[in-house]
Amino acid sequence: MKTRELQILWWDWLSTSERLLHSLHEQTAALTLRDVQRVERLQPELEKLLAKMREIDDRAVACAKGLAEELGAEPSLRGLVRVLDKAEAQQVQAMANRVTIAARNVEAVLAKNQKLIENEMHHIHGTLTLVAKAASEAEGPYARKKGTAAVLIDEAA
Repeated sequence: MKTRELQILWWDWLSTSERLLHSLHEQTAALTLRDVQRVERLQPELEKLLAKMREIDDRAVACAKGLAEELGAEPSLRGLVRVLDKAEAQQVQAMANRVTIAARNVEAVLAKNQKLIENEMHHIHGTLTLVAKAASEAEGPYARKKGTAAVLIDEAA
């Protein structure tokens, strides 16, 4: 089997993407519940899994290019599939389809979580704007007092 190494890399990528999706769904729940500690606890794991997926992806691309060059095919999946025997070509195409679907799922959850984070930031910005506005009003419970008073009192005084 000529594509064994490539398929091994893709299986590794798929298993890593499953772990990443699990962590991303945990992040979604934490963002929805506004559980900051949980989001912060998940972040290093998410970064580690994303870095591992990028590294596997880079190795798979290099492997596929090397294989295409070795077989005299154009450096694309279609070119590679054309020069392989039928059974192996079907296996490679099926694996590529699985990787594509998994990548789309990861991208969708990443985009959803990004949107949740952006919405939370807009909410925080709006809240801070309201607090600042209330604090700058001349009347009301949060109004600035006209006189100035010492905030700290020196015990010796």
